[in-house]
Amino acid sequence: MDARHNTISVLMLPWLAHGHISPFLELAEKLTTRNIHIYFCSTPINLGPIKQKLSEKHSLSIQLVELHLPSLPDLPPHYHTTNGLPPHLMPILKKALDMASPNFNTILKKLKPDLVIYDFLQLWAPSLALSLNIPAVDFIPMSATIEIEAKYIDYLSVLSKKKIVPVGPLVQEPVHDYEENEIIEWLNKKEPSSVVFVSFGSEYFLSREEIQEMAYGLELSMVSFIWVVRFPQGDKVNLEMALPKGYLDRVGDIGMVVEGWAPQIKILEHASIGGFVSHCGWSSVMESMKFGVPIIAMPMHLDQPMNARLVEELGVGVEVKRDMNGRLEREEVAKVIRRVVVEKIGEGIGVKATELKEKIRNKGDEEIDGVVQELVQLCSKKNRQ
Repeated sequence: MDARHNTISVLMLPWLAHGHISPFLELAEKLTTRNIHIYFCSTPINLGPIKQKLSEKHSLSIQLVELHLPSLPDLPPHYHTTNGLPPHLMPILKKALDMASPNFNTILKKLKPDLVIYDFLQLWAPSLALSLNIPAVDFIPMSATIEIEAKYIDYLSVLSKKKIVPVGPLVQEPVHDYEENEIIEWLNKKEPSSVVFVSFGSEYFLSREEIQEMAYGLELSMVSFIWVVRFPQGDKVNLEMALPKGYLDRVGDIGMVVEGWAPQIKILEHASIGGFVSHCGWSSVMESMKFGVPIIAMPMHLDQPMNARLVEELGVGVEVKRDMNGRLEREEVAKVIRRVVVEKIGEGIGVKATELKEKIRNKGDEEIDGVVQELVQLCSKKNRQ
């Protein structure tokens, strides 16, 4: 039987970065529970990990569609993603995706979806869809929710001359298995709200100098910590080379330094976590808010400084200020960590983080229902034309 019988079919096209693909995929999973069939379109290198993660219940309702980019000398297929992409190749990746628009047009003609949801970076996608009488919706992967951005939603609608519909927080649910991770076992031995979690996402890396300042800052704070350290692909460096001499011996059981990957969702929901040192990528901000964890903000670039300001405005975190030259300072790192996790002022931040967590939880999927209503209306208009 056709899985799409009597359903709306939607073709999704996110930008080729994890921070865009992840909220698109979370939105896709929520839409499938409302009788919507999803075609999820990306490059083969991005779809591989997604295929492994898709649960059995979503494997029929989310169909992965490969988009092949043109072959360029500086951009082999393993670079058809921002993950591990050298920064100087980012404009070439964007150019390659733009050059793949004819391939996307072929996909549109073959699948004939009822609707296209595209990333705001693919400016050519809506015109291709509309040429085939397929409505197109621009999804900005910021997971807006009335609980966070109520006073801005209507203003953005006026400013953009488009109806802005919040989708709510798009955060992956923790997967609880019987096998305890070493990190979780370590956390189980710590007091509630006593540990700070440090992670800067999968695509952003601290410089050698920043790693040193962060290391000393954590040590000076005297707060227990889990620190996930990542290095760019191809960098011939390891933890021993990057950290101060004798660092791991000095911190002992106070800190755990993990190279590469850690189960971020599981860590953030753990009762022992009292703060999250984050670059303020939007997905990380939403995860922290969903689990009520105060944020120690260390933004780097793009939307991250704006996200950090929002975190402070909501009262759920504090930004670590850099010096006049934009450098991190260990004393400032230690001061803000202690302020959020240990000192009295941190209690107020923790209360606000918990209040926001409860508001988000009570809201449930109410905003997704509003999104579905809008999408159905768009498809109905198309069918009447």
